[in-house]
Amino acid sequence: MIFIITLSTFAFITLGVLGIYWLMFRPASAATERLRRMGETGGGSAVRAGVDLSANAASDDGMAALAERMAKPFQRLAPPSAAEAKKLQKKLMQAGYRSPNAPIVYRAIQITTLIGYPAVVALGCALMARPLNSAILWILIAFIKGFFLPRYILNKMVKGRQQRVRWGLADALDLMVVSIEAGLGLNAAIVKVGEELREVHPDISEEFELTNLEIRVGRDRDEALRNLAERTGVDDLRSLVAMLIQADRFGTSIARAVRVYADSLRTKRRQRAEQAAQKAAVKLLFPLACFLFPTLFIAILGPAALNLIDSFAKM
Repeated sequence: MIFIITLSTFAFITLGVLGIYWLMFRPASAATERLRRMGETGGGSAVRAGVDLSANAASDDGMAALAERMAKPFQRLAPPSAAEAKKLQKKLMQAGYRSPNAPIVYRAIQITTLIGYPAVVALGCALMARPLNSAILWILIAFIKGFFLPRYILNKMVKGRQQRVRWGLADALDLMVVSIEAGLGLNAAIVKVGEELREVHPDISEEFELTNLEIRVGRDRDEALRNLAERTGVDDLRSLVAMLIQADRFGTSIARAVRVYADSLRTKRRQRAEQAAQKAAVKLLFPLACFLFPTLFIAILGPAALNLIDSFAKM
């Protein structure tokens, strides 16, 4: 049985490596080669567009092309719905990945962990000569871990980026208040915030710069600000965007509105810090009860217990 498991694992890994090698270095089809030659000889814009669409898998190299080739068969077997694709794109955008190939790379990573992690565990069980029931249990656990690991890492990345945006939002608001009160408009204040916070808070600086680019290409400022809130997913920034849109629409003072919101945000940050400090006592209770108190009991009651043992032994 151990020989069969070892042989099956070796065959699985070998076929997987050969499949990846074929996906990376497979030759282009005859139609793709003809379209490429027609594009090189200048067959018109329509032909060039056809070349770009049909020869994408052959011309792209690197991680994106490999990921697309790996994920394409599985997407044909189980294509994601429009709602799932939109949700994944939004989550990747909140994590800071805005490339069109980001969902494809993420799907490829999911497939790799889903297949590779159980394969490595199966090989380890075969080399360690574990029983069949134990090996199946470990492979099943590895399969579950490989399924949930990319989602867990993506959620952690989203939460970490949102936390960095929250930390930089207070400084951005203070700088925005100073810029608006100095005579700059809202668009110029957004540009100033993006330039000044580039080294200190790169995440929020990048978001403000993208908002400025959207406004410069002709998009409405309200829509660009709403996109800023959607890209980050931070509640504080969403409230700021709603306040700016409302102040701009009704003609009220933007500097005064931003100053009032900055004061309320500072109060909210202080309340969050107090809440986290009060949670620390509850979070420390479990480590203290499991690690510190047993050690103290051993150090304090250990000599007394040894003396009692000696006394009972003499009796």
